[in-house]
Amino acid sequence: MKNGPLAVIAASVLWGTAGTAGLLVSADSIALAAARLVVGGTALALLAGTGVRRVISPGLLLAAAAVAAYQLCFFAAVGRTGVAIGTVVAIGSGPVFTGLLSWMLHGRRPSGRWTLATTAAICGCAALIVGGDAQAGGQMVSGVLFALLGGLLYAFYAVTAARAIGDGEQSNAVMGVLFGGAAVIMLPVLLMGDAGWMGEPRGLLAVIYLGLGTTALSYFLYGRGLRTTPVATAATLALAEPAVAALLGLVVLGERLTPVSVAGLVLLALSLVAVAVPEKLAVPERALESQA
Repeated sequence: MKNGPLAVIAASVLWGTAGTAGLLVSADSIALAAARLVVGGTALALLAGTGVRRVISPGLLLAAAAVAAYQLCFFAAVGRTGVAIGTVVAIGSGPVFTGLLSWMLHGRRPSGRWTLATTAAICGCAALIVGGDAQAGGQMVSGVLFALLGGLLYAFYAVTAARAIGDGEQSNAVMGVLFGGAAVIMLPVLLMGDAGWMGEPRGLLAVIYLGLGTTALSYFLYGRGLRTTPVATAATLALAEPAVAALLGLVVLGERLTPVSVAGLVLLALSLVAVAVPEKLAVPERALESQA
């Protein structure tokens, strides 16, 4: 796929719809996350088929555990700090950790453009929350630590997946190992909880969409995007997720955005464009220089 950044943004848009879809049911958040991961991970593993066995490695299995642990850390964070702050810290710290891990482990130093755009994007995410009405819960310190750990776990499995794909492995197979393994880990969590809500039509539809749409399809696109997009860039583009969530809250749930939140959305959008577009435009410039 030539348009790797577009695939990553499409995946982020799907991720951004998860919160609104989750409001259709009254299930416990951890049970909902487990159901989403079991359905989506199983679908990705089936899509990869026999390719999963060929790419299994200790590193990818460890990354699969990180996928499952990320879900638990994320919901532990939002339970302590509130949804808004927990989401921004976890998602906003992801690109920073991703850039640092990519640099430390694989020697891929982030560009100055990435650094500036990522900083601006994180500021935009923060503005979305500062301008909102969200109330943070208690246990703030532990909640923020859980969120930061979640961001680090996301960065680890993203960098691990990108490295495997960059080494020539099929993106479908890599995602199949990561999320199929995570599905196996999260299945006991789902079975030990109350799954009666999935028997209701609304609950079943929500799980199907969350599993197939916001997990299987989104990570299929994300994997395709990683074929041609540096992982640090992909992590920054993934910050489109909170913007989509905020817009859906405005349009679907009737929430209001303050001027500060609107400014945050604009800053975030400009930052994502700065990450995606200039790198494409730089190719013909180098080609012209080589012809001079």
